[in-house]
Amino acid sequence: MRFVDRITIITGAASGIGEQTAYRFAQEGAMVAIIDVNERAAIEVRQRIVDRGFRAASYPVDVSAEEQVSAAVADIMGRYGRIDILFNNAGIGFSSNERYRMAPLVDTPAVDWATIMAINLGGVFLFSKYVLPVMEMQKRGVVINNSSVMALSGYPGADAYTAAKGGIISLTRSMAVQYGPVGIRVNCLCPGIIRTPMQGGNENDPGFIAKMSRQIPLRRVGEPEEIADMVAFLASDEASYVTGAIIPVDGGFSG
Repeated sequence: MRFVDRITIITGAASGIGEQTAYRFAQEGAMVAIIDVNERAAIEVRQRIVDRGFRAASYPVDVSAEEQVSAAVADIMGRYGRIDILFNNAGIGFSSNERYRMAPLVDTPAVDWATIMAINLGGVFLFSKYVLPVMEMQKRGVVINNSSVMALSGYPGADAYTAAKGGIISLTRSMAVQYGPVGIRVNCLCPGIIRTPMQGGNENDPGFIAKMSRQIPLRRVGEPEEIADMVAFLASDEASYVTGAIIPVDGGFSG
């Protein structure tokens, strides 16, 4: 119960890593604000949390839309009076291939480049923009940004995605330096291949999983609960001297 009564915002919380992290924080006592563009899925996750006897609220928010982000943060502050933890998790990747083209730079339509940047990097910017002043006023808070192992080394074929995720790493470092003196910690995770819908619908395909596993020193893909474990650690007081860290959680893939 490390997060009793801590007000926690998790973006992209209606599926995958975000959903499992929402369950984890709720089970440890937090009030979880579930942010997701998929309103129905966000409501379903909220209801599952409430049915287990924990606390949650849901907000249908496009993280790239500033007015929606600012309104959600204002509502959370109006209801609870503070924000203790922000997990900037929302993003689009290969699961969105039919909508946004994941391709080499020269084959990426400009509109897809702009949209991927607006969601994956812009969402981190916007939620941080509106939450950091609250945490600064409190002189306490934790921000965790979700990047990708693909931002740590060259990975062809998804240039808009890797560029946005690389931007999250740089932004994390800047935020940590700027806000450390007022008691705010900012860290960044770089997940590897995780069994979530982000794998383009292949997360339950035995052939795909076997192929991916052969590339990983631990010889298996990661589970979303394992990323939630790391998020919970970084948000807890056990990580009180950790800020500005860029942490791969990838089974050794980036090693």
